[in-house]
Amino acid sequence: MTFLVLAHFVVALGAAPLVRRWGPRAFALLAVPPAVALGWALTRWGEVVDGRPAEEAWTWIEEYGVEVAFRLDALSLLMVLLAAGIGAVVLLYCVSYFEAGERRLGPFGGQLLGFAGAMLGLVLADDLMVLYLFWELTTVLSFLLIGYDCEKRGGRRSALQALTVTTVGGLAMFVGFLMVGEEAGTYRISKILDTPPAPSTALSVALVLILCGAIAKSAIWPLSLWLPNAMAAPTPVSAYLHAAAMVKAGVYLVARLAPAFADVTPWRPLLLTLGTATLLLGGWRALRQNDLKLVLAYGTVSQLGFLVVLAGAGSYNTALAAVAMILGHALFKAPLFLVTGIVDHAAGTRDLRKLSGVGRALPWVCAVAAVAGMSMIALPPMLGFVAKEAAFEALLDGTPGERWVLALVVVGSALTTAYTLRFLWGAFARKPGLADTHVHRVGAAFLAPPALLALGCLLLGPGIGWTAGLFERYAAQYPVPEHPYHLALWHGFGPALGLSALAWVLGAGLFVLRTPVARFGSHIAWPSAERAFDGSVLGLERASLQLTGNVQRGSLPSYVATVLGVMTWALIAVLAVDRPWRNLPPAPRLWDSPWQAAVAALTCACALLCLGAQRRMQAAVLAGLTGYGTALLYVVHGAPDLALTQFGVETVSTVVLVLVLRRLPLFFGEPERRFRRVPVLVLALVSSLVAAGAVWLAAGARTGTPIGAAMVAATAEHGLKDVVATILVDFRAWDTLGESAVLAAAVAGVTSLLFSDSGQEDPHAPGAWRRYTRTGPETVRAGQTPSPDEPEPEPSSYAREPSPYEREPSPYDLAAPERSWLAAGGATDPRHRSVVFEVVARLVFHPILVLSVYLLFCAENLPGGGFVGGLVAGIALTIRYLAGGRHELEAATGFHAGFFVGVGLALSTTVALAGLVFGGTVLHSWSWHGHLPLIGDWHAGTSVLFDIGVYFLVTGVVLDTVRAIGAWMDQGAEEAARTEPAGPRTLTPEETS
Repeated sequence: MTFLVLAHFVVALGAAPLVRRWGPRAFALLAVPPAVALGWALTRWGEVVDGRPAEEAWTWIEEYGVEVAFRLDALSLLMVLLAAGIGAVVLLYCVSYFEAGERRLGPFGGQLLGFAGAMLGLVLADDLMVLYLFWELTTVLSFLLIGYDCEKRGGRRSALQALTVTTVGGLAMFVGFLMVGEEAGTYRISKILDTPPAPSTALSVALVLILCGAIAKSAIWPLSLWLPNAMAAPTPVSAYLHAAAMVKAGVYLVARLAPAFADVTPWRPLLLTLGTATLLLGGWRALRQNDLKLVLAYGTVSQLGFLVVLAGAGSYNTALAAVAMILGHALFKAPLFLVTGIVDHAAGTRDLRKLSGVGRALPWVCAVAAVAGMSMIALPPMLGFVAKEAAFEALLDGTPGERWVLALVVVGSALTTAYTLRFLWGAFARKPGLADTHVHRVGAAFLAPPALLALGCLLLGPGIGWTAGLFERYAAQYPVPEHPYHLALWHGFGPALGLSALAWVLGAGLFVLRTPVARFGSHIAWPSAERAFDGSVLGLERASLQLTGNVQRGSLPSYVATVLGVMTWALIAVLAVDRPWRNLPPAPRLWDSPWQAAVAALTCACALLCLGAQRRMQAAVLAGLTGYGTALLYVVHGAPDLALTQFGVETVSTVVLVLVLRRLPLFFGEPERRFRRVPVLVLALVSSLVAAGAVWLAAGARTGTPIGAAMVAATAEHGLKDVVATILVDFRAWDTLGESAVLAAAVAGVTSLLFSDSGQEDPHAPGAWRRYTRTGPETVRAGQTPSPDEPEPEPSSYAREPSPYEREPSPYDLAAPERSWLAAGGATDPRHRSVVFEVVARLVFHPILVLSVYLLFCAENLPGGGFVGGLVAGIALTIRYLAGGRHELEAATGFHAGFFVGVGLALSTTVALAGLVFGGTVLHSWSWHGHLPLIGDWHAGTSVLFDIGVYFLVTGVVLDTVRAIGAWMDQGAEEAARTEPAGPRTLTPEETS
């Protein structure tokens, strides 16, 4: 199962080159993984029906009992058949639907196949955390698929709306999962279903939160507004996500948990109420739509409400009807969406008011739609009829409350009949007073996918016995009644058949009276959910702007004061309540050696001098000295790893701060008045004293055994000496991996904000960083295409983007050419060049890089590591920038900063996942030992590879920060140099005086 899920994502990564090479025909290759999953599921049919589910499990987070667990039982087998089978059919449909040369078709194919893999993992997951992981993955991929046409505002808005609604519901569901897992003592779904936790208030709250995620995903009222707007997506997306996959996820979750929690308050009344309301409101709205896709969209909302009613009712018969209707709905709704796409392609419109006579021009398309429509109306001998009969019979035998639900379901079924007839009439009928619509021919390959699904509706009605065993296996999780219902095409004349006939008659009447019904509907139309959502978003934006305007004043001291104030008062409140001073720890030693006291005194002196500094640069230097003083404290305390890291971070931070200060005034503003500075000083002193006291009290109140000794012993067992480095890349590698991702995201956000409104060139823009391009005899500016008449350039021939400070060589230059110590020395303003600095930068650059590599590989037994090595490499690149500017930095690296960040994250993540695949746990480590003739004994492990990833990441982060800020500064200086008038400037009278 794990292999099948991963295969979808692996093939999805190669979708873009396949589509570029083969065009839409590549979708046939992308259909292979879902087809293989379908075949695998069919081979497991007999075992699952016999009650022998397939299981796979690997430990993920051992401390919390979280496992990467998959399980194939009756319900998940049905969902795999739908997700994989219809997914493969839709991908084959894409071969004919899309045309060669369409933009973003490659990423679209990968996203659609990735969604199929995420859906496969979701329905197979046997752990709540794994289920949530795939749940959110389907949310993200659906956002990308719905926003396929991102150039249109409607497409972007629909995608964002779907993402907002489903993500909020998913977060609520995640909290519910945590609560259920803690109540049950396990996160394994199968174990929770076998021994559900006892009803309690916490369990009821958890179920409500879980149902929030389910109703958001399945577009149940009042969270159904996103699904109709999602019709902005291409038709294959609508057919797959909104008929067979994504919207079924919420129904699947309800059906999965109902056997354990259907009797827990408020599960049943909540789902029956929301389900019937969705059934009626969706069906009524479908009668008023003129777009064929919107008719089906609101019809899907209505049908999803019906499915939630059946899945959430919590009895043997309703469960049997629910799984039959899940299969039936997928088989009739998906071909109707696909037929809509065919009609749109052939006629150029989906507006039923403009379509006429399409059924005569495309008889086979009309026949496929008619078969699927008959199943949706629940006419015999279709699968939809069998499922609807089972639903009516189950609700008839239910409680009195369920009989009231039955009456509303009959009304909803009448609405289903009405909007289905309206869809078929609008798409294919000849309308009086409207000329026949011109359509082009539809190929057999285009029609085959919906025809295959519609054929399933026709065959599985009489052949329902083929699937009855699977459906009954799922329903057997409920208490089996004395006379259980059996799925069959014909049960004779009875109340259920009478209710079906009543729904057909009422629905046909609504269709015949469609004009007065539409007029009546326009008079009683309630405020739409769309308008309510827009109003909520607008109100939230206004409130956030008001709050931001009042709080975010652009004053960094105010922000720091707020953070320190909250921290201080929170600590004081905790200390006042717990009163830990009743058992005071021993008095702390002020220092262990006079060196510590001396360094601390110098550091405090630098900090105090910062308070009186009037020049910004002076304050920056003093602040940097306090950081270096802290590093010296680490040295005298015997923590060389921390000292190295502090030295590197402080150096890079000081350089970045100085770069920013170049654009600020030399002096601070007017000195603050004393009455304003006193509260600041008081806050600083109080917060520092409270923090120091809290640390002292916390260290003295420790009751557990410190883990430091255990980590030292574990490090020694591996033959290593550097405990700190081992902790970072082995014992606590999870933390390092998460912090690496956060660091990469943070630097990307900072550089994006820096260039978002500055009007300068963004170094992240495609081609913007590529300052060196291959050229022929002539210099070609970056981004331009050489003339086709020019000869092919040599691979080693590069030309740099011209700088405003360069001049053309003159034939009258008699002096020997000046040697440049930097690769881009000619791109620097001559007024700002320093030959001595350039020579020093060139001489120390490579030794510093060698030192960074040494620090990387010596970390097992000596101070160092990937983080420190990356900082040192970043310092080397920073020196090249300071000597020659941004052009020199480009020449020194040759790669974009994102390349280093991406390689680092990819390498670290690969090492983590390799541990899961080969060792059973994420970040499982191995080591190798050996002896080489010239080198001697050697030792290597996966932690070294992980540390190399950290090295590349930190190097890329420093490079990206310096390049972004430096480029922003340099480009501003160059613009000022270009606009500065030539020649001496005339002094003003004030300057003369």
